[in-house]
Amino acid sequence: MTLYQRLYINIDHVATVRQARGSVTPDPVAAALLCERAGADGITAHLREDRRHMQDDDIHRLATQLTRGFNFECAATDEMVALALALRPTEVTLVPERRQEVTTEGGLDLVRGAAVIGAAIARLKRAGVRTSLFIDPDVDTVERSHALGADAVELHTGQYARAAADPRTLRALAASATAAASRGLSVHAGHGLSIENVGPVAVIPEIEELNIGHAIIGRAIFVGLSEAVREIRAAMDAARPHSL
Repeated sequence: MTLYQRLYINIDHVATVRQARGSVTPDPVAAALLCERAGADGITAHLREDRRHMQDDDIHRLATQLTRGFNFECAATDEMVALALALRPTEVTLVPERRQEVTTEGGLDLVRGAAVIGAAIARLKRAGVRTSLFIDPDVDTVERSHALGADAVELHTGQYARAAADPRTLRALAASATAAASRGLSVHAGHGLSIENVGPVAVIPEIEELNIGHAIIGRAIFVGLSEAVREIRAAMDAARPHSL
């Protein structure tokens, strides 16, 4: 078991609020720095091709101002890989994108997208940048991730979050985490996690890092961002007492 489980906060939805008015506030970079002070181990931000929330300037400022980890989420395009190479974040997580989706709906297709994703991983690895692939919790997909040369996988917890009462969703996450760790991949997880459902995922021994965003930003409306970060950290630790 990984004794300490990292918490990365996705701040995209701070930018979503800002973009709703086309204003300069709330500033997602200021929010990221506040999350760091509240105990987050790192920050996750997704620069979409359509720039619907995070903007290029946000990503540049995050790369220079964060004092802890920076997980840069992006599609496996030439534009985004070039930006990642210029910024050198702690890690790049390659994710799927569809313009019509509200949020990321599933993991990468590592069959049809193998050539493009493999080439992106190779470019990043040559530059010494760690890579992670956002995938559905499926053992075959874990094996494909390993074959493509990724350093880590982030298991998509969306199906679990929608149907946490279905034990099959948790079993799929646990089996995929075990398979990934056995192949030397670091194991992360995220999407749809909240105080209410994070415990069973946090307790999976191979998962080293959780990426949580929307639930924290939503909770912050009521209790403030720092307290929302502390609450989710406490929920993770309560499920995983070995980390204390």
